[in-house]
Amino acid sequence: MNPVQYTLGIIASVATFAIVIEMLRRRRLRERHAGWWIVAGLFAIIISVFPSTLRFASELLGFEVPVNLVFFLSLFILFLVALQHSSELTQLESHNRSLVERLIVLELKVKELDAQTSQPKTNNSD
Repeated sequence: MNPVQYTLGIIASVATFAIVIEMLRRRRLRERHAGWWIVAGLFAIIISVFPSTLRFASELLGFEVPVNLVFFLSLFILFLVALQHSSELTQLESHNRSLVERLIVLELKVKELDAQTSQPKTNNSD
């Protein structure tokens, strides 16, 4: 591997990891969303610092070209991120539906109370 490629790989992987950590620190990314990005960042750092591990892992898993393993793992991590977001979106939709139902019930009760208080009171004191 060319020394320039080696250096750029390390810089890019460390920068990616640092960006995720900084976004966590500034609360622009929540911990539960950062898990897979941290895994990807650590994987990138390990592979960029020790490129022979990629060759070893790809041979062990039966990949003919080491970069195919990188693509496979990248797609797998992105799949897990998308699955996590879909799960959270489903939970939020369910929660929103529940809140809307409660709001409708409360609005109906308010309308009932308004109707009761706006009716003229009649005294049957004959």
